[in-house]
Amino acid sequence: MILSIIVPAYNEDKTIIQILEKLRETKSNKVSYQVIVVNDCSNDNTRSLLEANDHLYDILINNSSNIGKGGSVKKALECTEGEYVIFQDADFEYDPSDLAKFVNLISKFKPDVILGSRFNYDRYTKSHNFFNKMGNYFLSFLFNIFFNTTFTDIYCCYFCFKKELIDPKNLKTYGFEQQAEILAKCVKISNSFYEVPVNYSGRSALEGKKIKFYHIFAVIKEIVKNRIV
Repeated sequence: MILSIIVPAYNEDKTIIQILEKLRETKSNKVSYQVIVVNDCSNDNTRSLLEANDHLYDILINNSSNIGKGGSVKKALECTEGEYVIFQDADFEYDPSDLAKFVNLISKFKPDVILGSRFNYDRYTKSHNFFNKMGNYFLSFLFNIFFNTTFTDIYCCYFCFKKELIDPKNLKTYGFEQQAEILAKCVKISNSFYEVPVNYSGRSALEGKKIKFYHIFAVIKEIVKNRIV
C-alpha cells in the first residue's frame, strides 16, 4: 500500500529537513511512502534546502507565488498516487512517529477517514492558548452537530482519508478552511470514521504559528455551506 504524505511548507527552513528525515525513519514494511513537499514561495532558505536534499522526498512543487496552505494542498493532491493521503506540517508541532497509528488502523479496518486528536492525546500535549483551544472545541462541536459525527479535534493536522473520496478539481478553498471542506466532503459520501490520539507540541505566533483567530469564520462558513449544499 502507498500512503501519500503532503507536506506544505512556507518559511520553514529551521525544521523542514529534520521533519523529512523523521518521516524516513517512520517507514515500515506495511506501507510505502510517497512524500510530496509544496514550497509555498518561501522567502527564507526553505527552497534551497529542499533542492539540496532531494533524496528526502518524491515530488517537490515550488509555487511561483504564495497561494496559501489550501492552494498548496490542492496542487499536491493532483500528484498523489497512494490509496490514502495524510497531511504533515513542516514544523515539529506533530511527531511523525505517530503515523504508525494511522498505518495500523488502515491495515486493520480500511477506514474512509482517520483524524488525530490533540485533546485525547497519547504521551504529551503542550498547553494551548485558551482561546485557540476553545475555538477548536467549538469547531468540532459544530461539525459534529451538522454531520452527526463524534470527532474531538477536526483541525488536527493529522487528517488521513481515502484518495478516491476527493477530486482536487472540485475543491473551492485555498486557505486554512480547506481542511473543513475536505473533511465535510469525505464524511458526506462515506461512513467509516476513526480517531487516534497524537502528541502535540504547538508553536506560538512568535515561534512561527501561522493560523490566526479570524480564520475561524471561514471554517464555520465551510462547515455550514458543505452541509447545506
